[in-house]
Amino acid sequence: MARRASAETTDVPADVPADVSADVPAAAGVRVDWWAVPAGVRSQVEASLGSPVETAVTQAGGFSPGVAARVRLVDGRRVFVKAVGPEPNPATPDLHRAEARITAALPATALVPSLLMSLDLEGWVVLVLEDVDGRTPAQPWRLNELQRVLAAAAELSAQLDPSPIEAPTLADRIGEDFRGWRRLAAAFEEGTDDLSWLDPWARRRLARLVDREADWATAAAGRALIHGDLRADNVLLTEDRVMVVDWPWAAVGAAWFDVVAMGPSVIMQGAPDAMSVLDRHLRARGADPEDVTTVLIALTGYFLRKSVEPPPPGLPTLRGFQRAQGEAALEWVRERTGWS
Repeated sequence: MARRASAETTDVPADVPADVSADVPAAAGVRVDWWAVPAGVRSQVEASLGSPVETAVTQAGGFSPGVAARVRLVDGRRVFVKAVGPEPNPATPDLHRAEARITAALPATALVPSLLMSLDLEGWVVLVLEDVDGRTPAQPWRLNELQRVLAAAAELSAQLDPSPIEAPTLADRIGEDFRGWRRLAAAFEEGTDDLSWLDPWARRRLARLVDREADWATAAAGRALIHGDLRADNVLLTEDRVMVVDWPWAAVGAAWFDVVAMGPSVIMQGAPDAMSVLDRHLRARGADPEDVTTVLIALTGYFLRKSVEPPPPGLPTLRGFQRAQGEAALEWVRERTGWS
């Protein structure tokens, strides 16, 4: 009989104090233990793997309201299992299906764990991936680890430019979500939100932010395959590699987009001299400064507007994380625009 493992995480290095970044929201949702998955689904997964599960150690990072576990099988093999059912968030199974399609189609040389198999069973979607013996970057960020991740982002975008697979453009993938400033301005005009929660600098420049945001899709256009959700909790550091995980939001766009999208979380999580490091990296990659600022403005509006919506089912911590990212992004916007 398979033995249950108590839920724990190996994501945080032992030399990082437990109270580091206590005021920074964690990229962590509500996980489901492997042993809570319906027995019929677990049996089918084990049959497909050809061995029962011996231990399953839940990993804490990330927002998906499902299973994310490092699994050891009775025959000694190790795999990583992601699984989600129709509850509590009915949109998540489709995200897992998208991740399976995208990951399976990526080149074998990409810095991405291999998909070993995926199953659709009783409303549950299960992904079994290569288990990577690594950890997420330390929090707050260490400069050398941030530089490793930025170098990996550049390498990955070079591997995936032009995109080797069919995927929607960033404009099609994100759509109206990157019209956050426009929606906030409309709510203010309609009297449904007085925006008293918004930074006074942004309130005074709301019309200007709305105007600049309108050009984001043109600024973000490109031919590279973009991860679309790059953050510390979607990165694994090994001794000699950086692996990027969780690909359901992949889209085609500017090769530098992922670094801009990651930037607010890096700033929020206390990376040393974060804005300068990010700006230097983007300049070195030849990203047009005006395009970067335009995309950053749209990203900031997205985070801030989303942060005032009710939390999605099963994702109670998401809005607080988005608010913190939005506030960090706004500081970066102020720095880049120099608007008085």
